[in-house]
Amino acid sequence: MMLIAAAWIAVLLLGGGIALDRALTSLVTRNFDNQLGYMLTAMIGSAEVGPDGEVFFNRPLGDQRFLEPNSGLYWQISGKGHEEFPSRSLWDRTLEIHADHVDMAPHVYDSSQFKGEPLRVMERSIVLPGSETKWWFTVAESRKELDEQIRQNRAIVVWSFVVLGLGLMLMAALQTWYGLGPLRRVRRAIQRMRSTGENRVTEPLPLEVQPLVEELNGLLAHSVKQAEEARTHAGNLAHALKTPLTVVMNAATAHAPDLADTVIREAAVMRRQVDHHLARARAVGRRAVGQARAQVGESVEAVLRAVTVLYDKTRFDLDGDREAVVAIERQDLDEILGNLIENAAKYGGGSVFVTIDPAKDAQMCEIWVEDDGMGIPEEERDRIFDRGARLDTGKPGTGLGLAIVRDVAEIYGGSVELDESEDLGGLLVKLRLPRVKG
Repeated sequence: MMLIAAAWIAVLLLGGGIALDRALTSLVTRNFDNQLGYMLTAMIGSAEVGPDGEVFFNRPLGDQRFLEPNSGLYWQISGKGHEEFPSRSLWDRTLEIHADHVDMAPHVYDSSQFKGEPLRVMERSIVLPGSETKWWFTVAESRKELDEQIRQNRAIVVWSFVVLGLGLMLMAALQTWYGLGPLRRVRRAIQRMRSTGENRVTEPLPLEVQPLVEELNGLLAHSVKQAEEARTHAGNLAHALKTPLTVVMNAATAHAPDLADTVIREAAVMRRQVDHHLARARAVGRRAVGQARAQVGESVEAVLRAVTVLYDKTRFDLDGDREAVVAIERQDLDEILGNLIENAAKYGGGSVFVTIDPAKDAQMCEIWVEDDGMGIPEEERDRIFDRGARLDTGKPGTGLGLAIVRDVAEIYGGSVELDESEDLGGLLVKLRLPRVKG
């Protein structure tokens, strides 16, 4: 930022300095030429033609320098066929006259005919009354004074712009340093947060960086959530593998005759658990991509076909908007619905009712799974989501079903809530998942 500001200031000051120098040079030169013009007008106004046909002044010119030899201010009148009529200041020199053209108006140019004395020359051709000769009136002045004024003006402009440029660069540097101050405060806050173990920036910061701080706190919260999800995921996997490993170790220690069958059976259980948790990890990655989508009706019907084979005596009913689409991968939705519907069939009394989108929420799609079983007491509904929690230990299972449902649903921004079914009298599971946007 400072380099860009310095470069831009330099470019602007250079352009402005050149423009100002040209303007001042033009102004000083114009004033200098105006003085020559006044002298030329005085010459023409004082000139007359005598009886001998030669030009003379009826009154002397006012500037004393015309009388001083080599004073730097000269005049001369020239006419074809006539002798030059020069000022005394020319002494033994003569101004070179370009008589090959006609100047009805004053003509100004620079001349270097005098060695070491550059001149500013103004001339004009005119026919005086009483004469048919075309006379050239010329006045010249040394450029020394003009060049000195231009040099002084240029020096003032250069030094002024140098000081101005340094001041602007210093101001830009201070502004940059001050403007980036809030970012330095953010950096110190992050360092302090890292050293104290806090998980968010709590220090009051300027409004300019508050959106950055909010995004940073959001990122930190997201990281904490991901770490918690990873710990939960690792705990679920450890709990799922602990029981099969214990069974295998007990069978091996006891030299059970069916050890091979036990190992194969428990290894299959462990493989299913590992596959599930790998799928859950993939769900986290798919959620980050943000392109997951699944049609709820198709997933529910597929799960019902599979569960009906296992629980052929249970009656399953499906109602609601089967065209609803949610932002979740089909495989993960099947996993969630499979756990909920299978639990309803396992612990229910023979009836399972699935309703899709009964609330008609514009942002979230609800899926209700109801059964006619004993339900879950209200004080136990929170605990049942813990890993390995089971209310009915007489039926097979790992105790991971509802915990997995909750974890996967929350990965996609959803939730799971337990309630009492008004129609069937058993448990009502309300699964809420975000709809696909657009």
